[in-house]
Amino acid sequence: MKNNRILTLVAIVAAVSLSPSMFAHDCGTSKTAATSASTCTASKDIVAIAAGADNFKTLVAAVKAAGLVETLQGSGPFTVFAPTDEAFAKLPAGTVESLLKPENREKLIAILKYHVVPGKVLAADVKTMAAKTAQGQSLQLKVSDAGVTVDNANVVKTDLIAANGVIHVIDNVILPKS
Repeated sequence: MKNNRILTLVAIVAAVSLSPSMFAHDCGTSKTAATSASTCTASKDIVAIAAGADNFKTLVAAVKAAGLVETLQGSGPFTVFAPTDEAFAKLPAGTVESLLKPENREKLIAILKYHVVPGKVLAADVKTMAAKTAQGQSLQLKVSDAGVTVDNANVVKTDLIAANGVIHVIDNVILPKS
């Protein structure tokens, strides 16, 4: 168990600091052992993985407030660009609290769906491109020597494999165009 934690930490550091073609997989496996990575979380759906992580509490609360839990537990597949709690904390003061109010549910749904791309897109398949979201607009994926960005967010961890898709962790909340 201790070795698995050390390998996971090494994989996270590698995902942040290495070239975009080198991606960490959940459970600390290498790119060549991608099949074993999927067995670590593949039995859980996207919501279960997010709910079980310490850094997605705000995202999970937002998904619940928006009534999207059942959707994201569905068969999918989905690719979710998941902002961390720190990403939500970067929003102007009071924004999250305002979005969680029932009267702002439609706006919250639009924002959350903007973080979801239909289909399962693994890190190895990512290229510079526009990708249509479940919200209906397209977000911009950019691959460079510095890493991968999604609109104004950096991808900081990739390929958290779920039974119904994949999660890529981002460091900013991305917003649809008005």
